[in-house]
Amino acid sequence: MITISGCSVFMAAKQPVKKDISLFEVGVPRTTLIAEYGAPILSEYKNEKKIEIFKFIQGYSTGAKVGRAFFHGAADVVTLGLWELIGIPTEITFSGDELAYLVRYDENDLVDEVIPIKKE
Repeated sequence: MITISGCSVFMAAKQPVKKDISLFEVGVPRTTLIAEYGAPILSEYKNEKKIEIFKFIQGYSTGAKVGRAFFHGAADVVTLGLWELIGIPTEITFSGDELAYLVRYDENDLVDEVIPIKKE
């Protein structure tokens, strides 16, 4: 039991960060999207317009991650590590939501259209 104690604390702290999905709007530069979400999973031209698909895991704010880690740590202490039987599956279940957006750009690489493919 000692070897897994604290695993849910570590898992909570290492959850993905929350991305700013408000950037998916008309007029935002392509470079801004890449800086926030990373490289697109697909990039092609269709009807002379650049189209890209961004796919990422929407995580949690720093405050939420710290709060969850603190709670798991306190629960581990109180239950002498038995909390891990609940904490680990909980952190596996709540590991963020997968989101995907199709983005079309104008000739200046500014967002022209956004279509949510998989959203919250």
